[in-house]
Amino acid sequence: MFTPNRNLTKDGQSWLCSSGLPSDIVIQVEETSFHLHKFPLLSRSRALENLIGDSSDDERKGVDNNRCVLQLHDLPGRAKTFLLVAKFCYGVKMDLTAKNVVSLRCAAEYLEMYEENGEGNLVTQTETFLNAVFANWIDTIKALETCEEVLPHAEELRVVSRCIDSLALRACSDQPLFIWPVSGRNAAQSPASTLVWNGIRTAPKAQHMSEDWWYEDVSFLRLPLYKRLILAVGSRGMKPERIAGSLIFYAKKYLPLMGRQSNSQNGNRAGPQINLSASTEADQRILLEEIVELLPDQKGVISTKLLLKLLRTSLILHASQSCRENLEKRVGTQLDQAVLVDLLIPSMGYSVETLYDIDCVQRILDHFMTVEKDAADTPSNGVVDEEQFLGISQSLSPLTLVANLVDSYLAEVAPDVNLKLPKFQSLAAVLPPYSRQLDDGIYRAIDIYLKAHPWLTDSEREQLCRLMNCEKLSLEASTHAAQNERLPLRVIVQVLFFEQLRLRTSVSNWFFVSDNDSQVPSGNLALPRTENTVQPASGENQIVRFDDMKERVFELEKECMGMKEEIDRIMKTKGSWNSFFKLFGLKLKMKSSEPKAAKKKCSAEVVPPAATTPLLNGKPDEAKGELVH
Repeated sequence: MFTPNRNLTKDGQSWLCSSGLPSDIVIQVEETSFHLHKFPLLSRSRALENLIGDSSDDERKGVDNNRCVLQLHDLPGRAKTFLLVAKFCYGVKMDLTAKNVVSLRCAAEYLEMYEENGEGNLVTQTETFLNAVFANWIDTIKALETCEEVLPHAEELRVVSRCIDSLALRACSDQPLFIWPVSGRNAAQSPASTLVWNGIRTAPKAQHMSEDWWYEDVSFLRLPLYKRLILAVGSRGMKPERIAGSLIFYAKKYLPLMGRQSNSQNGNRAGPQINLSASTEADQRILLEEIVELLPDQKGVISTKLLLKLLRTSLILHASQSCRENLEKRVGTQLDQAVLVDLLIPSMGYSVETLYDIDCVQRILDHFMTVEKDAADTPSNGVVDEEQFLGISQSLSPLTLVANLVDSYLAEVAPDVNLKLPKFQSLAAVLPPYSRQLDDGIYRAIDIYLKAHPWLTDSEREQLCRLMNCEKLSLEASTHAAQNERLPLRVIVQVLFFEQLRLRTSVSNWFFVSDNDSQVPSGNLALPRTENTVQPASGENQIVRFDDMKERVFELEKECMGMKEEIDRIMKTKGSWNSFFKLFGLKLKMKSSEPKAAKKKCSAEVVPPAATTPLLNGKPDEAKGELVH
């Protein structure tokens, strides 16, 4: 063994061995030269032994007869790794760490430093240390990061796969069995993190770790290695929610549009020199497409809000069509969980006229309806649950939520003067009519659109108003529609007609309830008569009930009078009732009036209002006229 003074010193771009003996070999690795001696290298490396033996017969490779020059430009790890190899050959103390063991292992394999060339050679020592590294989470992360520098050699030696398998095993294992510091922040215990009892400092109890404890550590890996790790944990049966959480964490960290936070806020350990926030648009697009491809297929593992954020980012980065379609389908399967603000995706490109991307929302809505239709067509295997037996549709709730969402979206985009009528109609007509419990939302959107597009013709206005059902408008919406001058006259008449029918039905129901309660054949609103003695408390309850009914009837009469005044106001400007009915296909069907039997009076009798039947030209309908389509 070579035993002189074995210190390696640097002189510019050269390393010299100050052993007192002149060097007889020069090894060049890139721009660095190592002036060494042959014997220490021959005793450890079979590859160097062969190269030195060949060079002794070739004088062209040496500066003189006593000195040779070898070039090792393709050595794994380059000059910094060969310096450690040289120290090992000279017996100089060196420290093996998680950050240099991978390159040393690859260099030892490259130089053929096996046990045949010396006991305890570099291959054996690096393999032993690697096994210890694989038993530690943080050291394995560091070792995997350094594999990027020597990736072909590390792949050949299966160092990368062993690192990934070790990380995947621990990420999928039960938390109580494996407790490691995360991101190196807890590696060195601070005085505040220990317990002091009777002057003795003890370690604190292990704290429970959440399922996302490993997200930050693996986010320091570059995309190719991170992708392999995600595939590995997926093959080991990790929950899709945890995989999706890690992918979203990675995307948020390196894509500025996803709300990336700077690395300085994520612990004190610096990751590899990767700065995707300053990278080109093409690099960010590739990253996004890879993340979307890795997302689990299960529904609900990612919130709709995050999916829409990924979709918006893909549109800004001009991602591939397959990437956008993937995200649109995912959003469509859980559209009932979306909120309006996330659905307002700005239009990208200079050729698009509308402010928001209506076509994208249209495709998402089409996917939603496809999923709903498939769910409705799925056979139940003969099992009928209680809701189906009672006629309650299980898909009604998601449809109703999406209908309300679409109505709100239409109201938001309606002020855009560049929004064409066919596109507005197409989006509103995707949902079936039964999806809306009330048509107030679609009426509001139509009203806003009419206000922003005053140049629409009468036929276009009527065509637009066919999207709503006047019979499903609430009282407040009907009152507004009856006074809305932007609506076509036909629609206003339909609103008033259905309101009058609703009013007559309400009054009839009140009288029907009164008849059943009082048990009076004449139908008058009177207290029940009985020969038996009635409890005082029961009589008081009956009086209160009839007082409430009287008040309600008076309110309905007042509303009816208000609609009557509106009809009179319209008729003064639009013509007589006869031409009015003829225009809208309504007929006046007359019924012969029959004298009614005189009604008995009592002390509690309530006279019904006179205007409870349709009013024509401001007078009661004495002939019992009815509007018939």
